[in-house]
Amino acid sequence: MEKVKEERATLGDKAAYLFLRSFIFVAGIVPRSWLYACMKGLTLLFYRLGKRRRQITIDNLQQAFPDMQEDDVALLSKTVFVELSKTISEILLMLAEKFDVDEAVVNAESAAKALKALRERYPNGQIVMTAHFSNWELAAHFLSKHGHTMLAVGREGDNRLIDRNITIPFRERYGNRSVYKKGAAITIVKALKRGEIVGVLIDQKVNSSEGVKVKFFGRDVYTTSLIATMKNRLDVAVVPIFLPRIAEGKYELRIGEPVEVRGDVAEMTQAYNDVMEEVIRQYPAQWFWMHNRWKV
Repeated sequence: MEKVKEERATLGDKAAYLFLRSFIFVAGIVPRSWLYACMKGLTLLFYRLGKRRRQITIDNLQQAFPDMQEDDVALLSKTVFVELSKTISEILLMLAEKFDVDEAVVNAESAAKALKALRERYPNGQIVMTAHFSNWELAAHFLSKHGHTMLAVGREGDNRLIDRNITIPFRERYGNRSVYKKGAAITIVKALKRGEIVGVLIDQKVNSSEGVKVKFFGRDVYTTSLIATMKNRLDVAVVPIFLPRIAEGKYELRIGEPVEVRGDVAEMTQAYNDVMEEVIRQYPAQWFWMHNRWKV
């Protein structure tokens, strides 16, 4: 089946796939400092030439931080792209198996103990709630490498060649399983009933039929109702986990207390968004501001 999909891939898909393969190969042989510098240059070039994404980033930041001066917003918007360049560099290094997961997480030992304690405390299933924040792929790798494998929920990539041959094998390297969010409810329920961990990026854009309208940085946004629904139905733990970058190539794994709000799905989902917003406010440059998250 996979071969059929690959044969039907467009020339553009094939070119993008080969281009990414080449980048991964180069990332594995060049000095790390060169890779960081190259990615920084490319993302800043995109920042300058990609008017639409640059403007979305600036508009989002202006509305999220209305008291911030215009010059400060412009500087922060550029820093957002610089931080993204670091994430891209490190994901390329991870793909090339040139990035030590444990070495990158400065509190690796204490984080591993905290994760183990959570597993013992909540053996009936957990939902790990996170976002497109900092190096979110590294967080998933750290958990699975330390025995906390999960069912990772995400959207299907636009390029199936990249999705099936690079992205999914990468995400499943240490034992995680991937499932596309469309039609994933039954798979998620079964996993949670077995006491497994399910990972959800709560900041993904959804439509009104998939989520509920809540506030995020003071503005209306549709957010998946999946987490609240599963919490009410199965009484699983909802654990916020984020991995802020504290230096180049260095991170601190933050494991929050499970969010125990129950009852109304909208109120629960608002509580989850509030937890995410609090972390982003602490590290505003590390969230993915260049996507139109508030489009409803």
